[in-house]
Amino acid sequence: AVRSNGRALEFASEELRCDWDIALHAVRQWEDTAWEFLGEELRRDREFVLEAVRNNGCALEIASENLRRDRDLMLEAVRINGLVLQCLPEDLRRDRNIVLEAVRSNGRALEFASEELRCDWDIALHAVRQWEDTAWEFLGEELRRDREFVLEAVRNNGCALEIASENLRRDRDLMLEAVRINGLVLQCLPEDLRRDRNIVLEAVRSNG
Repeated sequence: AVRSNGRALEFASEELRCDWDIALHAVRQWEDTAWEFLGEELRRDREFVLEAVRNNGCALEIASENLRRDRDLMLEAVRINGLVLQCLPEDLRRDRNIVLEAVRSNGRALEFASEELRCDWDIALHAVRQWEDTAWEFLGEELRRDREFVLEAVRNNGCALEIASENLRRDRDLMLEAVRINGLVLQCLPEDLRRDRNIVLEAVRSNG
């Protein structure tokens, strides 16, 4: 029954709601409406929670409050699926190591990091390296105005020039350096800079 519809868990006996295989079938089907019927024993079981997260990142919601405050367990969970960062308590979303592991797993996890950690070089670069452009809007403003960070981001991902502030994108010297690193960033430059002979020449030299 649970294989067919995860919500069938509601009508199972208490004993079978604590059955690993049955519960995991409910989790795999993204039937979050059924999760409230999972046995309490499973909600307190570290191994079951990690297995559930492997099958469905959102399943961290089934974990007991105590497990969600277990730093080591949450570190393991974000390594499996970085997006579970959104389910963590606020203090753990300010934990640099946890956020770094989450972003390594999935760059979009940057959205759920604290404001301070969105300005962290290493964390931000991991988001950039993964081509997770959907996460770039969550980069700290401080980094968008940082010349060195923008150049480092372009070294890792040419499209990352999009993260630069408007002022930096109009900085001719910086853009000249950027196209030397990756000529394809020319497409992201303002129209007047794409008419600049030296900039176009350097871009073509870098990437014919």
